[in-house]
Amino acid sequence: MSSAYAHPHPRLSSVTSAASSPTASSSRFSLPSAATLVTASKAGTGQRPNIYDRNLNKTRVAEVSGSAFSFLFSEVVQYTQKRVSGINDLERRLNTLGYRVGIRVLELMIWRAESSSKAPKREIRLLPSLMSIHTHVWRAVFGRPADALEKSVENADEYMIIDNDPLVERHISVPKDLSQLSCSSFTAGIVEAVLDGLGLPARVTAHSTPTAQYPNRTTVLIKLEKSVLEREELLK
Repeated sequence: MSSAYAHPHPRLSSVTSAASSPTASSSRFSLPSAATLVTASKAGTGQRPNIYDRNLNKTRVAEVSGSAFSFLFSEVVQYTQKRVSGINDLERRLNTLGYRVGIRVLELMIWRAESSSKAPKREIRLLPSLMSIHTHVWRAVFGRPADALEKSVENADEYMIIDNDPLVERHISVPKDLSQLSCSSFTAGIVEAVLDGLGLPARVTAHSTPTAQYPNRTTVLIKLEKSVLEREELLK
């Protein structure tokens, strides 16, 4: 009988065949003993604390410089741009990168919620979940809530999160031959991962919707799967 997990999720990294091969050297992947870790920790007293020693529930010291983030993200875009064949391929790769980030963001937020509450609640309804993404996820990743959450008047399965000044677009200069590029595909990947993790599968894309006041205005379009709407009807 074949395993149900024979094929890993395409957006997630998989272990190389060399690592799982029985002929691979085990010493290459050996971990240091607990005593060694303690000794190394004591020896490093007086130096900057290791990032793995930080308390995950403390958010004040977890903030990252906006300039540092913008510089890193611009380097990621330039690195990816040199390895793609077109705009669609570039946006797909940014979306995949954002998806991997979104998985970790959701895991961290759930950890903090369960650690700070005696009776943590997992939201299963659609609208409260979207509001949580609009507010809490945006604040956790970008330092502030998104500007608006809207429902499509034409399609019942579509919602839109609007960001008037997205951080990922703020310091990106898009050349004329890539005028249709939306680097917020990275943000769309984060949203899609969070929705998947909450059991609300959807296809999420990012679209530039500039205005005279907000030239970088971006709309993150969420198109829900049919099963989500059917479940919402049953929960009413």
